[in-house]
Amino acid sequence: METTGIETPLVDGTVDRFVDYKNRPAIRSKSGGWRSAYFIIGVEVAERFAYYGISSNLITYLTGPLGQSTATAAENVNAWSGTASLLPLVGAFIADAFLGRYLTILIASSLYILALGLLTVSALLPYPDCEGATSCSPPQFQVILFFFSLYLVAFAQGGHKPCVQAFGADQFDSENLEERKAKSSFFNWWYLGLCGGPLMALGVLNYIQDNYSWGLGFGIPCIVMGLALLIFSAGTVTYRYEEKVNEKSPFVRIGQVFVRAFQNRRTSPSSISLEEEASGTLPHRSSQQFRFLNKALVSPDGSKEEGNVCSITEVEEAKAVLRLVPIWVSCLAFAVVFAQFSTLFTKQGVTMDRSIGSNFEVPAATLQSFISMTVVILIPIYDRIMVPIIRSITGKPSGLTMLQRIGTGIFISIISMAVSALVEIKRLQTAEKYGLVDDPNATVPMKVWWLIPQYLLTGAADVFTMVGLQEFFYDQVPNELRSIGLALYLSIFGVGSFLSSFLISVVETTTGGDGEDGWIADNLNRGHLDYFYWLLAGISTVAYVFYLYIAKSYIYNRANSL
Repeated sequence: METTGIETPLVDGTVDRFVDYKNRPAIRSKSGGWRSAYFIIGVEVAERFAYYGISSNLITYLTGPLGQSTATAAENVNAWSGTASLLPLVGAFIADAFLGRYLTILIASSLYILALGLLTVSALLPYPDCEGATSCSPPQFQVILFFFSLYLVAFAQGGHKPCVQAFGADQFDSENLEERKAKSSFFNWWYLGLCGGPLMALGVLNYIQDNYSWGLGFGIPCIVMGLALLIFSAGTVTYRYEEKVNEKSPFVRIGQVFVRAFQNRRTSPSSISLEEEASGTLPHRSSQQFRFLNKALVSPDGSKEEGNVCSITEVEEAKAVLRLVPIWVSCLAFAVVFAQFSTLFTKQGVTMDRSIGSNFEVPAATLQSFISMTVVILIPIYDRIMVPIIRSITGKPSGLTMLQRIGTGIFISIISMAVSALVEIKRLQTAEKYGLVDDPNATVPMKVWWLIPQYLLTGAADVFTMVGLQEFFYDQVPNELRSIGLALYLSIFGVGSFLSSFLISVVETTTGGDGEDGWIADNLNRGHLDYFYWLLAGISTVAYVFYLYIAKSYIYNRANSL
């Protein structure tokens, strides 16, 4: 894999391109680093606690206090989740184009607290007495207030999530060897916190919501987000803030490159002397990639009059963004696989023996906690043990390159699908052996713990691919677009969820009909979920081959990315 860019020496103990809270050049010894990152990681743990405290049990609230049918509730949950997955693109655009990351985080956190407060109020309003009624639902105002609050939560996290992570990574200087190592470590510990928050939410809030009070279950996240805002504000004097050195918006700069390249599409490439323009400051390979964009360097008449053409830096920024597209596309199959653990894995578990002792039955959805536990265990091992060993072999500060790390996780996800298929084959054979094929409500005499390996493999894949994607999409975009970069990473999983739903719909349509059960049947004992898992494994394998081809030819945007 090749690279572009060079390391810039820093002087006087300052950090190039960054200022402190008083808009003075940021002093390395007095700003940024882990002293700032601890504040920011703490804020993200609180935000994930709040978000999953709402989302993980949302369908129970919709079918319970709000009186919705299961189908309607499921549609509402899917619509909200999909919207929440794509809104970071909006929040990141606002941050990178107008407000900056720090101010966007403050505003988004305030909106988050307001939204959670309104959600708590909607849950505390008295519900009608439905005893003996055939149908019952709360007043229209209460329903409107709930959904307004719910989508305000989605909008707030859309501004919060990409900016907090980008702002946290900003506290480490990529041009300094020690801080570069710390930045790679930051993404590991960031993702550990990202899983720690949901783990606490699944273990505490869901129990409170189901057994005590929805108002308390929504109110606790509101209080936690309030404390998180105070913690984030307390770190203000330690943070590094990106200095605005170019008055032109990065969106305008990059957009102009594509516009002018299109306008000059008939210009002869021979009129573009890129080597002469670059004067040796940019690698030849990078300059020759996506050569059609080089036409933005000249006017239609072949002249290079200033003001009518784009600079080499602007063209290289546009190329850097364009290089991300094939990586984004090749990771969609991983996102489809990722979507299965909260749906089909759980459906498998519901049919299996979940008893512990004689009086307790493990909820099938609880097995999802094995993913978070795997991440919590593996990340410290990876960061403290594996990275130093791999670093000593490869000579790279982060051990594996970002693309190597992503590829490792994708490969593990393919294995997880194969294991899932084999476990499902065993489950179907057990159902047939005991004559339970035609009984959709029967408990197959096979312990639910058989599913643990596929959950563990999913967690292991996350440690490599999810963390790698976060670091990659942060690092490989222009400095001013890093929030957008992380929003692009999040959008992979938003689109992947929609693709998973589409694929399931296609499979249901093509494998069922005429009274026959398809692969994904209501009665899983008559279906063939194993076939669907093999299909996903096959799709992922094809996508993985495509990914390897793209990764091999990828040109890193910065030398220190390797």
